[in-house]
Amino acid sequence: MTAPSPGVPTWVDLATSDLDGSTRFYTSLFGWTAEVSGAEFGGYTTFLLNGLPVAGAGPLFGEGQPTTWSTYLATDDADLTAARVEAAAGKVLVAPFDVMDQGRMAAFLDPSGAPFSVWEAGMMRGAEVFDVPGALTWNELNTRDVDGAQSFYGAVFGWTFREAQVGNLPYLLCDNVRQPVAGIQPMIGEGWPADISPYWLVYFAVTDCDVAAEHAFALGGRVVNPPTTISIGRYAVLTDPQGATFAVLAGRR
Repeated sequence: MTAPSPGVPTWVDLATSDLDGSTRFYTSLFGWTAEVSGAEFGGYTTFLLNGLPVAGAGPLFGEGQPTTWSTYLATDDADLTAARVEAAAGKVLVAPFDVMDQGRMAAFLDPSGAPFSVWEAGMMRGAEVFDVPGALTWNELNTRDVDGAQSFYGAVFGWTFREAQVGNLPYLLCDNVRQPVAGIQPMIGEGWPADISPYWLVYFAVTDCDVAAEHAFALGGRVVNPPTTISIGRYAVLTDPQGATFAVLAGRR
């Protein structure tokens, strides 16, 4: 199997204050099974859907680190990407390093402060299934600086951008080699309190958005934005019991 195309979301993982609790929540919600790695990987958990990796989870590593989902964009050279991030006024949070023989990763902040990571595939390519119920289906940057985001991600990953709408609100599609790979949601209006920092939101596909939202609530999660119909389907924004925000989407992306 070939490596993922550079600039395309390839993996998501969860840093959580309660790995056991998060595992119970997501395996119940999405039908995942959990595979816990050995001590050399710090007990990192890989979530599998029908035996194929779809996401990961691990404990918090620093005091004050929030429980959150992280988006990983594929790269064929993590060190070169780090140099491009710095040249485009981003910040290197974790310099590129090898994860045994699995691959090479690094973590960054874009100029607005939104965290994201990159993955240079080794033995581990990233997720092996997308766009089916229980798998990653979309990644979206929520930011107050749309122009800055276009300049930064265009310089680092070569993305181009197209204007669109979600409901009646402006939206940008991020194209990688003329294919949409992510979105940018402007953080405008009363729905975006000033204390919410820019961030990447991960969307998982579900068969029925309303059922998934009810299930998440029953498992101890919270419904942040209730199920809403848009042109490509129906989505909701949720948090897990530990506070990590994610979204579910029923329909084609």
